[in-house]
Amino acid sequence: MEGLLVLVALAVLAVPVLLIVTLVSLGGVKTRVAELERQLDAMRRAASARETVTAPPRETPAAAPTPPVTPPPVPEAAPPRETPRPTPRPTPADLPEAWRVQASEPEAEPEAPRAPPPRARVAPARPDIVTMGLRMVQRWFMTGNVPVKIGILVLFAGVASLLKYASDQGWMRMPIELRLAGIAGASLAALVFAWRKRERNRVFALSLQGGAIGILLLTVFAAFKLYGLLDAGPAFALSVLLIAGAGALAVLQDAKALAVFALLAGFLAPIWLSTGSGNHVALFSYYAVLNLAIAGVAWWKSWRVLNVLGFVFTFGIGALWGVSAYRPGKFATTEPFLLLFFAIYLAIPLLHARRQPEGRRGLVEGCLMFGTPLVAFSMQAGLLAGDRLPLAFNALGLAAIYALLAAWLRRRDGYGALTPMYALLAVGFATLAVPLALSARATASVFALEGAALVWLGLYQQRRWPQFGGTLLQLLAAFAFVVGYAPAGEVAIANPVFMSALLIALAGFASAWSYRSRPGHDTFAAAFYLWGLAWWLGNAVNEIERFVAPMHRADVLLALIAVTGWIAAEVQRRRPATALAWTTLGALVAAGPIAWVQAQVHAHPFAGHGAWSWLVYAVLGLRSLVCLRASAHAVAARAQFVWLLVWPLAISLLLDWLCVRFALAGGWRVLGLALPWCTLAALSLFRWRWLSMPLGERFDGSRAALQAAGFTVLAVGWLLALFSADSGAPLPWIPLLNPLELAQLAVLVLFACWLVTDEAPDALRRLRPITLSLAGFALVTASVLRTVHHWGGVAWSDAMLHTSLAQTSLSVTWSVLGVIGWVLGSRRGQRGLWLAGAVLMGVVLAKLLLIDRGNLGNGLGIASFIAYGLLCTVVGYIAPVPPRHASNTDHAETEPA
Repeated sequence: MEGLLVLVALAVLAVPVLLIVTLVSLGGVKTRVAELERQLDAMRRAASARETVTAPPRETPAAAPTPPVTPPPVPEAAPPRETPRPTPRPTPADLPEAWRVQASEPEAEPEAPRAPPPRARVAPARPDIVTMGLRMVQRWFMTGNVPVKIGILVLFAGVASLLKYASDQGWMRMPIELRLAGIAGASLAALVFAWRKRERNRVFALSLQGGAIGILLLTVFAAFKLYGLLDAGPAFALSVLLIAGAGALAVLQDAKALAVFALLAGFLAPIWLSTGSGNHVALFSYYAVLNLAIAGVAWWKSWRVLNVLGFVFTFGIGALWGVSAYRPGKFATTEPFLLLFFAIYLAIPLLHARRQPEGRRGLVEGCLMFGTPLVAFSMQAGLLAGDRLPLAFNALGLAAIYALLAAWLRRRDGYGALTPMYALLAVGFATLAVPLALSARATASVFALEGAALVWLGLYQQRRWPQFGGTLLQLLAAFAFVVGYAPAGEVAIANPVFMSALLIALAGFASAWSYRSRPGHDTFAAAFYLWGLAWWLGNAVNEIERFVAPMHRADVLLALIAVTGWIAAEVQRRRPATALAWTTLGALVAAGPIAWVQAQVHAHPFAGHGAWSWLVYAVLGLRSLVCLRASAHAVAARAQFVWLLVWPLAISLLLDWLCVRFALAGGWRVLGLALPWCTLAALSLFRWRWLSMPLGERFDGSRAALQAAGFTVLAVGWLLALFSADSGAPLPWIPLLNPLELAQLAVLVLFACWLVTDEAPDALRRLRPITLSLAGFALVTASVLRTVHHWGGVAWSDAMLHTSLAQTSLSVTWSVLGVIGWVLGSRRGQRGLWLAGAVLMGVVLAKLLLIDRGNLGNGLGIASFIAYGLLCTVVGYIAPVPPRHASNTDHAETEPA
C-alpha cells in the first residue's frame, strides 16, 4: 500500500511539472511568433507608405506632343545625354534647387495612388475546452508564488517517499498510532505557522495551510480505512471539522482556492470514508449542511466556481445514487432532500447577483439559473416514476415559484435583467404542465394561446427569442392537434375539436395583430394572418362535413365565406391591411364556384337552404363593399367587380333550371342563360350609376373592364349558340323571331352599342364594320340552316350541307345579301360596302360553279342559278361602282357598271 501511495504521489508531482515545462515552452514559442508577426506587419505598412509617396505618375497616351520643360542654366555644362538604356527617374530631392519646382509639376495630372485594401478582420476563434483548461493550469503555475505551489507538491511526494524508505529500513519500529500522531502534530504545527504568516507572506501561508489540512485529512483516512484505528463516526466527525476549518480559513482570508479545496474535500469525504451501509439519509443530511455552508459563503462572497462545484457534486452524486440505489419505498426520505437542494440553489443565484454591482446583476450563472429547475424536475420525474398528473402539478408549482420571483424582482431596483429569465422559466414550466395534465387537443389550445402571448411579449420587449419561442409553440400546438385528432362531441361548434382548432386560429390572428401594430413587421403579420385564416376555414369546413348533410354543405359553406369576408372587411375598415382586403375579395370570388356546385347538388343555387345563404351573401357582401369603400385600396374596386359578375352567374343558373322545370325547349334555355348577362351589359352601357354603387365614382375606372368581361362571356355564348338549332317550343319556329335567335340578336345589338363607346378596346372599334358584318353574316347563315332544319325536315348535322335545299337556300340568301350590299353601297356612296357585296356575290358564284352545279338536274339547283343571274343583272343596272372621291361623283354616275 505504501508503494502505491508513493507512485500516486510521484504521478501527481510529475503531471504539473511536465505541464509547467510544456506551457513555458509554448509561451516562449507564442511570444516569438507574435513578435515576428508584429515585425512583418510593420514592414508591410512601411513598404505601403513608401510606395504611396514615391510612386511615379502614370503615363497617359500622348494625343499631341507637349513642349519639354527647359531647366534654367546652370554654371557647369551638362554632359551629352546617352540613351542606350533607360535610367531611373531622379526624385525631386536629387535635382538642383531651381529644378525642383518644375520637376514637382508633372506633365499630366497623376492618378491618385490607390491605398491597399484593408485586410478583413477575422474574429479570433473561441478556444476549446482543452485549451481553456491548459490556460487555467498555466495561470495557476505561472502566477503568484510559484515555488511554494510546486514545493508543496514536491513535499507530498518527498514525505511519502521518506515514510516508505524509513519503513523499509526499519527506522520506524514504533506503533502506528504514534507515527500517525506525529504526522498529525507536524501538520498542525505547519498550519499554525502558516496562520501566523498569513499577512506577511499571503501566498506562502495559504499554500501551506492547504497542504497541512490535506495531510490531516489523509491521516484521518489512513487511521480509519487502512489501520482501523478510528470508527466511522469519529473519522467522519474529524473530517467534517477539518473541512469546516478550511472553509472558515478561506472566508476569513478571502482565499478562493482554499475554499475550493475545502469544498472538494467535503464532497469526497463521505465517499472515501464510506462503509457501504447505504445510509442515504446520513449522506444527504451531510450534503445539506455542506450546501447550506455554500449558501452562507455566497452571502458574503461572490465565488462563482464554488457555487457551480457545489451544484455539480450535489446533483451529480445524487443522480448516481438514484440510478443505482433508489427504490420507490425511499421516496418519503428522499423527496425532502431534493426540495431542500432545489431551494438552496434557487437562492444562490440571487445571493450571487446581490454581491454584483447594480449594472452587472444580469450576468448570472446560467448553469444554476436554468440547470437547477431542469435537473431537479428531471430527478422528480424519476422519483415519481413518470406519473403524469403529479408531474403536472410539480411543473405548475415551479411555474408559480418563478412567476412570483419575477414579479418580486420587477419591483426591486437593479434586478431588471433577471426578471425576464424568471418569467421565461415560469412560462416554460407552465407550458410543460399542459401536455402532462391534459389531452392533445387541450395541449394544442394552451400552447397556441401561450405562443401568442410570447409573441406579444417579445414584441413589447423588442426581443427575438420570445418571438421565436411563441412561433414554435404555435407550430407545436398545430402538431399536437393533428397527432391527437379524433372526432369528439355530438353538437356542432360546442365540441372540443372545434374549440381547440378555433383557439389555434385565434392565436394566429392575435400574433398577426401584434406584428401589425409594430411598423416594419408586415411580412410576419401576413404569415401569421394566413396561418390563422387557414385554421379558421379548415376548422369550419371540418365542422360542416361532420354535422351538415351533403346536399346542404355548399349552402352553409357560402354563408361561412360571406361571414369571413364581412369580418375581414369590418376589421379592415378600422385597421387597413392588404391581407384583410384580399380576404374579402377571395370570399366574394368563392361564391362563383359554390353557385356551380349548388346547381349540381340541388338543381339551382337557390334551392334548399341556398335562398337564405344567398341572402346572407347579398347582405354581408354589400356591407363588405361599404367597409372597403372607406379605404383607398385597389382591392375595393376588384371586390365590387367580382360582386357584379357573381350575380348574373347565379341568376342564369336559376333561369336555366326554370326552363327545364317547365319543359321549355332549348332555345328558351339559351335565352335564360343570356338574359342576366345581357342585363348586366345593358346596365353598364345605359345605367352605369346603378352598377357603380356603393363605391360610386371610385368604381368608374373599372367600367371598361366590367364591360369587357361581360361581353366576353356573351361572345363565347353567342359563338357556341351558332352551332345550336334548339327550337322555341311550345311556340312555332319563326326565323329571327325565336328565343334562340332573339337572344343572339340582343347580344349583337348590345355589342354594336358597346363598340361605339370609348370603353371599347381601340382595336375592336377600328374593326367595327368588319366585325359587325361578319357577325351578322354568320347569324343570317345560321338562321337559314336552322330554317332548313325546322321547315325542311332536314336533320341538324354535317350531312345537311350536302343537301340541295340547304345549298340553294344559302346561295339565294347570300345573293340577296350581296345585292343589298351593292345597292346600299352605291346609294350611300360607300365603296367599301359595295365591294363587300361584290365579294359576297363572287363567293356565291364560286359556290355555284364548284358545289351547286351538281344540282342542275333538279329544280332547286336550276332556281339558284336563275336567281343569281337575275339579281346580278338588276344590280348591274341600279348599283354602279361608287366614286372613289367626292369630286368624281358625277363622272362616276354616268359610267355603266
